[in-house]
Amino acid sequence: MQQGPPDRRQRFRFFWIWAAVWLFYMVGPIIDAWHRPEPLQRATGLAAAFAFCAIYIAGFLSVRQHFRRTSRSPALSGALLRLGTMTALAAVLTLIVGESGLTSLVYLAVTGVFTLPTRGAWSFVLACAACAFVLPRTVPGWDVDIGLPFAVMVAALAVWGVTRLVQRNAQLAEAREEITQLAVAAERNRFARDLHDLLGHSLTVVSVKSELAGRLVQLAPERAEAELADIQRLVRQALADVRAAVAGYREMSLATELALARSALDAAGIEADVPVTGEEVDPQRQELFAWVVREGVTNVVRHSDAKHCWIRLGHATVEISDDGRGPTGDGPGAGHGLDGLRERLDAAGGALSVGRREGGGFLLRATASAS
Repeated sequence: MQQGPPDRRQRFRFFWIWAAVWLFYMVGPIIDAWHRPEPLQRATGLAAAFAFCAIYIAGFLSVRQHFRRTSRSPALSGALLRLGTMTALAAVLTLIVGESGLTSLVYLAVTGVFTLPTRGAWSFVLACAACAFVLPRTVPGWDVDIGLPFAVMVAALAVWGVTRLVQRNAQLAEAREEITQLAVAAERNRFARDLHDLLGHSLTVVSVKSELAGRLVQLAPERAEAELADIQRLVRQALADVRAAVAGYREMSLATELALARSALDAAGIEADVPVTGEEVDPQRQELFAWVVREGVTNVVRHSDAKHCWIRLGHATVEISDDGRGPTGDGPGAGHGLDGLRERLDAAGGALSVGRREGGGFLLRATASAS
């Protein structure tokens, strides 16, 4: 696990001193225990007082460390064990030193606030305040001090506010961590989608052109050489596209994708009816529709067995259709390509529909939201 900065670790190392400062008011019961005439009472009182203080500090640091990791309340079983032990020690100390032992009620209330759930914590605080109010009035010889119940409530209220603040900070830290994880997952999905779309199209065209070049080697060597040169260009372009996708700054050009679509369809022996430019498309939608053209044509080349392909562009729509076998369970309507395309359109407020073309074949229609 990566450790924090040295100064931060140093502050945490001595944080127990800050917690111990507030145990100043336990000096009175400790002095009273020290002045007990019987050795057994003196030893028992001092042991109970020091054990009480040690558990208080350890519990304070434990809960603070807990809230550094999560905003959830500490485990109830541990909180009840700690409070039960401290209550027993406070009772022993009070039986030995008398009225001054009631000071421990303030620390019990504070411990209850930062270890118990809200309802249980305030029930425990009220019980401590009730003890501070009732015991001096029922035990002969003890002075009635209204200040002690007030101190119990004020200390509990102050620590409750600090605890809520610490929990809110922990919740903010958890939210930031979750947002970071979601951002990483979204970027991972974006990259996987872009890589699929880029390489799927490029490798499909390379495969088609390779088959064409193989057939032309004997029949038309010059044409085969031109196809091989085109394959080399496509491979270099695909490598550049992947590098750009990794860098996250690649922009799609609708005019370029239309030209590539025409080339890919010609290489596959599919008669292409493709616009020369995408001027009729809203400029803000051209990059989105470039992805649609790339994925749609890739599916036509790869799956359709079509003879003709048509691309129609509108201000806010693009349609790609063919006269092939149409959508099937393992055809162009399936796979990750259209899923990624649908995600792009959903993110842009658009919609994607796939189905059978009137007269046979496959029809893909993308509609973008109004500007």
